[in-house]
Amino acid sequence: MKVLKLSIAFLALCSTTLLLCDEKLEDYISETKKEQFRYDYQKNEAESSKLRDSWIAPLNLNYSYSKSNSYGGDVRINEKTSIVMDQPIFQSGGIYYGIKFAEASKIYADYSIDVAKKKLVRDAISLLMQIKQMDLKREKQNLLIKNAEISLAQKKEDYLNGQLDSGFLDSAIIERNQLIQALYDIETNKERLISKFNAISDMNYKDAAVPSLEIITQKEFLEDNIVLTMSQSEIEKNRHFTDVTMAKYLPKINFFAGYNWDKSEIAFQPNEDYYNFGIKANLPLDINSFRDMESSKVDYMKSKLVVEDRKRELRAIYEQVMQNIENFEKKKQLSVENRDIYERLLADTKQLFEAGYKAEFDVELMQNSVEIQKSDVAIYDIDKQLELLTLYEMYKNEI
Repeated sequence: MKVLKLSIAFLALCSTTLLLCDEKLEDYISETKKEQFRYDYQKNEAESSKLRDSWIAPLNLNYSYSKSNSYGGDVRINEKTSIVMDQPIFQSGGIYYGIKFAEASKIYADYSIDVAKKKLVRDAISLLMQIKQMDLKREKQNLLIKNAEISLAQKKEDYLNGQLDSGFLDSAIIERNQLIQALYDIETNKERLISKFNAISDMNYKDAAVPSLEIITQKEFLEDNIVLTMSQSEIEKNRHFTDVTMAKYLPKINFFAGYNWDKSEIAFQPNEDYYNFGIKANLPLDINSFRDMESSKVDYMKSKLVVEDRKRELRAIYEQVMQNIENFEKKKQLSVENRDIYERLLADTKQLFEAGYKAEFDVELMQNSVEIQKSDVAIYDIDKQLELLTLYEMYKNEI
């Protein structure tokens, strides 16, 4: 990949060196999903070929058989067979424009499928990242619960010793219960994410690797943007359709030919065997011709404006993603600073515990606080990756 350098790393590895993996990002979606997309491409190929060759007229084979008997007379049997061809050979450029329109339509339809597939891949990776993030949140929540239980034990002891009002004890109990309820919510959300992931992927979320995405520049994002490329291909499609529409109302020349064979069992009526061929010209005079051409031209002009509008939207999306990443980075740095503070406090608390000035639960409290900040750092890293997925979803690359 040229711009969005995708390397695969397991979340458990905190090293800055990422492990490479041979898995394609397409492998994150199930085989049935991939097969559906393959059928979409095949159908698009067939529809494009049908549209491209639509100017070739069919060869009509006709056969009729009739039997009649009027008022007790002789039975009359008639058979007629014909082979007829009525082939356009000149349509004022309509044949050429039709072929170009079919090619442009195929390109646009292929990009539409690419966009849908990338969205599904993005959904699968996003769900996987969120599942991993839920694991981190659950670990953090368990640490918060442990700290709340330590605080509750301290307040309970102080209350029994008459050093604390019952209101503070009630608050500690409520706080612990709220943290436990939040843990249940986290577990419920994780199961919901797992269910959604299993619906679109064959991977086991426990073993699946998590892609690590790097930041790209706005210029790279716009130059290799699949949504923008699809919009640009729509311009070409609409331009050729304008030409096709115009050619419908210009002179046409067709070559026609036919072979006929008539057989009759009526007396004195010989069988006929004959052919005919020739050329015919046609110039349609339609009151709606101008309106039809104007309508197709409006679609073409509008598609050009859509591209410019799409560029503006994509710039806004990029800027928003960068702003969100910057905010997550600030939160991450704050957690790093807090972690350093708690690590120093932990070292001091251990020394005081060994000297007999602090209890064991004080050490445990500080240790849990250090681990909580480490969890926050990892959680914010995944938040940044989820933001980058927004850019990846619209990045034009082979998958």
